[in-house]
Amino acid sequence: MLLVTGATGALGRLVTAKLAGRADTPFAVGTRTPAPGQRRVDFDDPDSLDFTGVDTLLVISAGAAEDDVVIARHEAVVTAAEKSGVGHLVYTSLSGDGDHLTYALAHRWTERRLRRSSLNWTVLRNGLYAEFLAAVAAPGPDGTIAAPLGEGRLAAVAREDLAEVAVRVATAPAAHAGRTYELVGEEPLGGADLAAATGGSYEPGGLEATRAAITASGQALPFQVPMLLSTYASIAGGFLDGTSIADNALRALLGRAPRSALDTYAAAVRG
Repeated sequence: MLLVTGATGALGRLVTAKLAGRADTPFAVGTRTPAPGQRRVDFDDPDSLDFTGVDTLLVISAGAAEDDVVIARHEAVVTAAEKSGVGHLVYTSLSGDGDHLTYALAHRWTERRLRRSSLNWTVLRNGLYAEFLAAVAAPGPDGTIAAPLGEGRLAAVAREDLAEVAVRVATAPAAHAGRTYELVGEEPLGGADLAAATGGSYEPGGLEATRAAITASGQALPFQVPMLLSTYASIAGGFLDGTSIADNALRALLGRAPRSALDTYAAAVRG
């Protein structure tokens, strides 16, 4: 059986929907607040981490916390998978060009933990979502995009493509054992591209003003503020444009051309 954990987030919901459309793969969903028919899986509660009978465990990373909390959660899951005799663990990580991001550490730690585990494993190094770009670089009321992206670009990828790859790998994991796949977009997007797609203009602000605005909004937890600022800075610095990725596996694993990241961004902005 395939068990999907972290399925309540946007990526997890897409994965679950795609699996639900397949008659050839029995699967279950694990979450801390399960609905009828789901399993209770709480990374903070060791008693809920019994994976007996699970052949493949798809772990959608639990990144919405401080690094020490995320690392503890992932350690608990990997250890429980080892003890329960899970055959294969598939983990959604962060693309290799993201090491300058403040949230990369927990992903790299988890990858290292998997490499020294007794499990068969596959790492999916996901690029940043085009939908996330729509959240952090959306036009203002006057159509101006003021996000501090500088002249940088982001090799954004449609979340649905990443969900499709996760399903393909998790339903036939043996062919992907011991592999780490880079999954980034093929059309890096800059501020001017985003403005053209939304019919507005691009007038990038600075990091200091952006930090102040995020903090004043009250919409970000304290640990999320540096996460967002490091994302802007890494894009502006040219680290996330995909050029440093030597082997982008997105197209090969999809078996087709990826969805347009720019179209995905524009659709997300429109809501």
